[in-house]
Amino acid sequence: MTLNCNGKLISLEHPKVMGILNLTPNSFFDGGKYTNEKSILARVEKMLLDGATFIDVGGYSTRPGAQEVNAETELKRIVPIVQLISRTFPETILSIDTFRSIVAKECVAAGAAMINDISAGLQDQKMLHTVAELGVPYIMMHMRGTPQTMQHQTDYKDLVKEILYYFSERLAFAASKGIRDIIIDPGFGFAKTLEQNYQLLKQLELFQMIDKPLLAGISRKSMIYKLLDTTPNEALNGTSALHMVCLEKGATILRVHDVKEAVECVHLHEQLNA
Repeated sequence: MTLNCNGKLISLEHPKVMGILNLTPNSFFDGGKYTNEKSILARVEKMLLDGATFIDVGGYSTRPGAQEVNAETELKRIVPIVQLISRTFPETILSIDTFRSIVAKECVAAGAAMINDISAGLQDQKMLHTVAELGVPYIMMHMRGTPQTMQHQTDYKDLVKEILYYFSERLAFAASKGIRDIIIDPGFGFAKTLEQNYQLLKQLELFQMIDKPLLAGISRKSMIYKLLDTTPNEALNGTSALHMVCLEKGATILRVHDVKEAVECVHLHEQLNA
């Protein structure tokens, strides 16, 4: 499997790591850490040196119950930073964490190469059409409701079956719009209880039947730190343990806060399967 990122073909024959750059003041782990150009560029440089293939930039916190942010604020947060990173590190493959088509369009114009949409096009009816026009890879995630309401929508009869059906519908619709490069993300922590997250992880290999690259985003999430009765700051060891499980079950991209440790997981997993 390959992704066409601004004319650069990225092979997913071997798993890749996507580093997280949050530009929000209220993200659950690193909110407010990256507020000026110096700290942002230092963060990006470290992730690239540590082995990140992609940098995922977000200007809207999607943690459960996060406050709504309007499109104007999101654009002000994110577009200048995309321009800054593209100027400073022009070879960087930037992914944009947004569910808004206007943000996707402006960020790709500023140098981004991929869109990461938590709503799979359901929050903005123009998103899939926009992505098709832009011709960029598209990450679609499973979620119910919105970040403000999702934790009240966890009533599934058959969790994995319903998520697979969700993707079959969204993938068919995306294909009808002409989107070619699609990655699926089952959405750990989004409209799922702690127990449901582990049920999903136990059956993660079933998503390989979709025959699309699989992204796993579990880094420092509550499914780890709540189970271990700790905090996001102390959840790196648990994150690395579950990253190995994700890789064993077919994940091709790990979306992470800690790039160095995730890259080490990939290397160890590759050696085990050599």
